[in-house]
Amino acid sequence: MPQRLKKISEETIHENPWWKAKHDVFEFKDGETGDYFYSELPGTAIIIPVLPDGRIVLVLQHRYLMDKQSIEFPGGGVKEGQAPIEAAKNELFEETGCLTEDFKQIGVFEPSRGIMKNKTSVYIVQVTEQREPPSRDKTEEDMEILYRTPGDIDRMIQQHDIWCGMTIASWMLARHHFFKEVTEQEAPGLKGVIDQFIG
Repeated sequence: MPQRLKKISEETIHENPWWKAKHDVFEFKDGETGDYFYSELPGTAIIIPVLPDGRIVLVLQHRYLMDKQSIEFPGGGVKEGQAPIEAAKNELFEETGCLTEDFKQIGVFEPSRGIMKNKTSVYIVQVTEQREPPSRDKTEEDMEILYRTPGDIDRMIQQHDIWCGMTIASWMLARHHFFKEVTEQEAPGLKGVIDQFIG
């Protein structure tokens, strides 16, 4: 079994309203020590909003670090001491104007487990009402609201139109809620498909 590194100390070396940069000293099995630098966030909430007609609400925004447009599910950071579902409700309305009380958590993941602690909670919601989103602060990214079917999202990921890792990971948790999985007994199998064409 891979060795577990023993934490000796922990310090915060930078802090801002969104995250902390931290430095740990850890100990190897042989007693030698090493340094580990990482960032720590209170968490992130990702929401997959489903309209009554089955379409899914996404947002288009410019991502500063990559300097390009990104199609993503709505979502954002969890504030210190805030429950992830409360962050999800706030982000859903602020980014899309969507309202609902039907939040279903479908999973949790860590998006960058080697350099960041950022527990990310994913929710599917059934939208009951959509209003005009509130005006965004100038420090926040401009957004355009998009509407796509589950099949569209599959194609957009395959064609790299969706490249956001959090959105792709969230879709992997959600996808089976939208598509019926075909069992081996239900499918004809490769041989059956070939037989249909050459038979």
